[in-house]
Amino acid sequence: MASRVPVARVFSLTRPVLQSGRRAPSLWVATSQWQQHRCSSHAPSPVPVLNKGQKPVTIQTLHKMRADRVPISMLTAHNYPSALIAQEAGMDMILVGDSLAMVSLGMPDTSEVTLDEMIIHARAVSRAVNRSFTVGDLPMGSYEIGPEQALASAIRMVKEGRMQSVKLEGGAEMAPTIKKITTAGIPLCAHIGLTPQRQHALGGFRVQGNTLDKALTLLKDAKAVEEAGAFAVVLECVPSDIAEEVTNSLKIPTIGIGAGNKTSGQVLVQIDMLGTRPPTSFMPKFVKQYGSEWESSLAAIKQYKEDVTSRAYPGSDHVYKSDAKVTEAFRAAIRSAGVS
Repeated sequence: MASRVPVARVFSLTRPVLQSGRRAPSLWVATSQWQQHRCSSHAPSPVPVLNKGQKPVTIQTLHKMRADRVPISMLTAHNYPSALIAQEAGMDMILVGDSLAMVSLGMPDTSEVTLDEMIIHARAVSRAVNRSFTVGDLPMGSYEIGPEQALASAIRMVKEGRMQSVKLEGGAEMAPTIKKITTAGIPLCAHIGLTPQRQHALGGFRVQGNTLDKALTLLKDAKAVEEAGAFAVVLECVPSDIAEEVTNSLKIPTIGIGAGNKTSGQVLVQIDMLGTRPPTSFMPKFVKQYGSEWESSLAAIKQYKEDVTSRAYPGSDHVYKSDAKVTEAFRAAIRSAGVS
């Protein structure tokens, strides 16, 4: 157990001003809520605190960014650490996506993950986030039966998952469901184009909107979800020119993933863009890897294994000191008790 001695200092954030005049993502300052003497095998993560004058991202923020043509950044997170780093990097939106079924839970696709499982991950993410706007995915089976079921699931995602909004897949056919949720006061982000939950009906993960009929259907879907009250819409795997025209036809932000850079914003799966999976893993065409966590983590763990095998770890810096008199008395007690 750890003993905690309260001190006056608290965690704080600093955001230096860049040459452009905009503030950089917040940076941790080396202050702490308490001094600690820890003898446990783990340590708590710091809880972020907003700077004075720093405001959380809201729907109004996102709509203003769209109007001002300031690109919106969105990234997935599936647990406390991934959410903490996403917010620290300055993400405007954090999505607890059902993609976690595949990249975190090892499922073959997103159709297996349940609402209960999504809520557990959403709660973990919510504990790390106080600035980015959060979105929780409604998984397959939690909203398709009808608007009443969808509203009940959305309420759970907000109340139990502590998300600020929800996301579901589908276009015009889901408009009544979207309206049911949004009129109940729950913000909703729609998702059209390639909808992974329906990959089997679509014939796999295929580009959408790449013919005239499909492009017109995509626009119809976008207009329908906007009219139903969605505050934003994800466009997935859509040709860039088509996505641009759809974006220009709407009054709400579009968040692209595999849809070019003319949408209102972009979203990626964090584990994909960080290179956390084995190099042999399949990666969609639209993913840009900004890191190689697999390689760096593998090297670190191999070094740990080597140090354990050679007894280089733990070294003198990683052990607790003992009182020589106590140690000698302990040894004497063992000898006198005849313990070998």
